[in-house]
Amino acid sequence: MRRGLLSMRRSCGLALALILLQACSASEPVQQAQAPPEPVVYGYEVVREYPHDPEAFTQGLIFRDGFLYESTGQTGRSSVRKVMLETGEVVQRHMLANEYFGEGLTDWGAQLIQLSWVSNVAFVYDLATLKEVGRLPYAGEGWGLTQDGTRLIMSDGTPNLRFLDPVTFNERSRMNVRDQKGSVDDLNELEFVKGSIYANVWLTERIAVIAPDTGLVTAWVDLAGLRPRQGAPGDDVLNGIAYDAAGDRLFVTGKLWPKLFEIRLKARP
Repeated sequence: MRRGLLSMRRSCGLALALILLQACSASEPVQQAQAPPEPVVYGYEVVREYPHDPEAFTQGLIFRDGFLYESTGQTGRSSVRKVMLETGEVVQRHMLANEYFGEGLTDWGAQLIQLSWVSNVAFVYDLATLKEVGRLPYAGEGWGLTQDGTRLIMSDGTPNLRFLDPVTFNERSRMNVRDQKGSVDDLNELEFVKGSIYANVWLTERIAVIAPDTGLVTAWVDLAGLRPRQGAPGDDVLNGIAYDAAGDRLFVTGKLWPKLFEIRLKARP
């Protein structure tokens, strides 16, 4: 009988505790996930214009040691080249085999690394000679490539960025890029600028400024009106970002553009 009474008391106590817990829960406000803050929007002013090869289907662009290094695409016409900034003159060039479509480009130490679009291989070049010294395999498409000093950062046309080991090309991690409206698709040419990842968004005149630790778009750069429209629609799109860290200069160009622009960002009200 004592066991029955104890069991009954325990059951009643448990029921009372559950009622009190439900009452407390009902009185607490429901915590909802907060949307990311709305990104800042920048316009631009042109600081200076430079000549650019109008036959260059620009896929990747960097600035190093006073020169531009550029990856160009299109099957049978893809190359990696060293270019004089002031004149646009190509002073060194390496042509890819006809079956490869060149894509993103970055430097690592005394080497350049160039992606290919759908061939699943990255080409490694000696920076001084542009001689090919190695190849690195990867899965999926290759679009843009940059580095943050410790790892390579690669885009593949999706809203995701991959973080890669610079020696083995093995994937360390990946990150979804998004703003307050959702995931940002078609990430293309990349550049690492002052701790942020700058990414062209294919077929647009916008650059996303991305926080590398969260994937959030902290700002948009609106370059509407900059493109010297002369190519076929869809071909002569914005695609090329280079940053001169020593001179704090930001350069942009596009596929088949006759000009490369040094620009300064201007925050909009």
